[in-house]
Amino acid sequence: MSLLAVWWLSHVLNLIVIGTGLLLMLVVLIQRGKGGGLAGAFGGAGGSSPFGSRAADAFVKITLYLAAFWVLLIMIHVKVVKLDTAAPSVISQSGG
Repeated sequence: MSLLAVWWLSHVLNLIVIGTGLLLMLVVLIQRGKGGGLAGAFGGAGGSSPFGSRAADAFVKITLYLAAFWVLLIMIHVKVVKLDTAAPSVISQSGG
């Protein structure tokens, strides 16, 4: 992979990791926790979820899948950044 391609991929992955992290925060804040959470504040009623009772199960699944995807993205991003930082030293050692 060329140095420019690794640099470009590193920045794109960085944006995707940040976007996924923000989306994960939003999904976690929407969920109703044991104390009602932020979702309870929007609904007005203390015990009911604004999205229904089945939506709570869906939000838990979405949170788990999104968190797993986020962790996987971070692992891939670490590998790409290692390639990005190793590439200049390989170029300088080869003499060109």
